[in-house]
Amino acid sequence: MKKVCNFIAQWMGILVLLVAALSLAVPASFVWIDTWVINPMLGVIMFGMGLTLSPKDFQIVLSHPKDILVGCLAQFSIMPLLAFGLTWALSLPKELALGVILVGCCPGGTASNVITYLAKGNLALSVGMTATSTLLAPVLTPLLVWLLAGTMVEVDTLGMLLSIVYVVIAPIAVGLLCQRFLPEMTKRVVPYLPAFSSIAIALTVGIVVSHNADRLLVGGFLVVVAVVLHNLFGLSLGYFVGRLSGLDEQKKRAIAIEVGMQNSGLASSLATIHFAAYPLATIPGAIFSVWHNISGAAVAFVFRRNRTQ
Repeated sequence: MKKVCNFIAQWMGILVLLVAALSLAVPASFVWIDTWVINPMLGVIMFGMGLTLSPKDFQIVLSHPKDILVGCLAQFSIMPLLAFGLTWALSLPKELALGVILVGCCPGGTASNVITYLAKGNLALSVGMTATSTLLAPVLTPLLVWLLAGTMVEVDTLGMLLSIVYVVIAPIAVGLLCQRFLPEMTKRVVPYLPAFSSIAIALTVGIVVSHNADRLLVGGFLVVVAVVLHNLFGLSLGYFVGRLSGLDEQKKRAIAIEVGMQNSGLASSLATIHFAAYPLATIPGAIFSVWHNISGAAVAFVFRRNRTQ
């Protein structure tokens, strides 16, 4: 069973791509699942993240504050500004621009930890950055969305803050409590979590894409270009920031992956809850979920091949 789970986690990008292609070609395969299940699934993924964290992971923030600070500053500056710049440069329609900006303003994705591990990056730094950016997200994500998209649409910053607390922070806290008070159960469950998260992410992508297949086919190419450039520039600039900061190769890899890979599931969730009047806003998050897992797997392969540093 563990071998099957490891296989699923290793080929997550392909799994997500296949599900996205199926839901786009045959929307009926997932359209019967209502979009309200996205939030609970995201909460379960965050709960799993809480099960994998430990006090040692949070000690990283105190023992290496410079590394975490560099990473989080890059996370919440590079990706939001890239998102805003790309929406302007590509003249994206308001709904799609909002979706791209939502992706850019979200914290790092949980898949980044798996990709960092596969890329031989500094896993402790990756986990520390994910935890820190996630804890900062209830304040920074609504604020950044308001600053960058507030002139296009009305942004409910307080509502977004509460949504992130309910969907992200609370499940992580419950996971930490389970790890503290139910350690034996946690040890048995943790090896299966990467595969479970991969399936949940793929299912989320399938639901979002199937419910918006017709709109995606109409305006898909331009938003795909925006998403691909957003991710690739994020990966490159994240690595460059690590180099400018004088970090070693493993840390540069961790920051590059953490910056480039967003919690796009959260972006789609926020779009569904708070911007229901703009259904296309969910599309960039869905596409990003597909693409960043593929690009992340490719980056991990390249980094693993480069053992000279």
